[in-house]
Amino acid sequence: MRTGVLSRASARVPSFAAPLTASLLVLLFRSALAVAPEVSPAAPGDLPAPTSFTAGDRPGDSGNAKPGAERYVDTTAKDGTVYRYEIRTVSAADTSSAVPAAGGTSAASGTVAAALPAGPPLVSDPVASHDNWFRTEKTNSFIASVLFLVILLASIGAAKSGKKIFIRRIAGLNAVDEAIGRATEIGKKVLYVPGSQSMDEIQTIASIAILGHVARATARYGTDLDVPNKDPLTFASAREAVRGAYLAEGRPDLYREEMVNYVTYDQFAFTAAVSARMIRERPAAIFLVGYFFAESLILAETGQSTGAIQIAGQADPTQLPFFIATCDYTLIGEELYAASAYLSREPALLGSMRAQDIAKAIVILLGITGIIAASLGATWFAGLFKTQ
Repeated sequence: MRTGVLSRASARVPSFAAPLTASLLVLLFRSALAVAPEVSPAAPGDLPAPTSFTAGDRPGDSGNAKPGAERYVDTTAKDGTVYRYEIRTVSAADTSSAVPAAGGTSAASGTVAAALPAGPPLVSDPVASHDNWFRTEKTNSFIASVLFLVILLASIGAAKSGKKIFIRRIAGLNAVDEAIGRATEIGKKVLYVPGSQSMDEIQTIASIAILGHVARATARYGTDLDVPNKDPLTFASAREAVRGAYLAEGRPDLYREEMVNYVTYDQFAFTAAVSARMIRERPAAIFLVGYFFAESLILAETGQSTGAIQIAGQADPTQLPFFIATCDYTLIGEELYAASAYLSREPALLGSMRAQDIAKAIVILLGITGIIAASLGATWFAGLFKTQ
């Protein structure tokens, strides 16, 4: 039947196409003869038995490394415990091929014969897992840390040498002198609350540095200053900062011990006492700078109701919305630390701020370079910053 079909199909081909058809058939036939026949690969035999192997601690891990490529890693080993490992050689029967099953269909049989020991085992030398001094996969982190340390020390050294370091002035700092000037004009006091935490909190340290600047301004203008405290250590630090500020301005006669006072360590008892002082004395300027908890909204709302100019500073994002909504100016996040460096002009603080800015610029530059490299298909650049 196939011959008849081909004959009928050939009858429809024009006469000038017949030689071309015959030539194509000859070429196809010759190509088929030139192709080597497919040969099924021989069934693999048993692998040769190993003659030796080595067991050792994997360098650059924490003692429990993940399995590596083409090797076995014992993740259950305990650090400091001595182990011996052995390899046993076994032989197995070849896997049987697929055979037709009943009913004309084929079913694959993958049953492997029982393994039989073939030869004595190989035993390794004693080995123990332990931690390492240096992890090579964290080299990039080490280089980044050393680079930042060099930038930090160089910036602090430049600040101590008298080099002028530029720090952008924040809008809230311009309002400090304005608020103190207003209190001086109307003859009312300045209330400064340095947070509710102790001196182990970095925000409290920054607040004390800003307090020193405020105290120098009140000493210069002869304005009354009130600094209530919740923590005893913060109270002692604030008293020394205010005393030093008045001495630096040459007005020790205006300093009074009761300017810096201790209220109570209880959170809401302190909040109630300071709120009552705001309503009773109605200060013209209120500074809420430092670390605050739930008392932040109570103090800020009370101060706002008195009509005072309020300047707040907080790095905790959970309390910032309350200050932003109720205060005239708010130092947000890192602005609090930048303000302390700007106002105090302390070389260590100025150098630290400069080093952070340089490090941020480097990170931004590397990020932009990484985006460009990834767009061009250079994935190796991102691998330089990968850590485990």
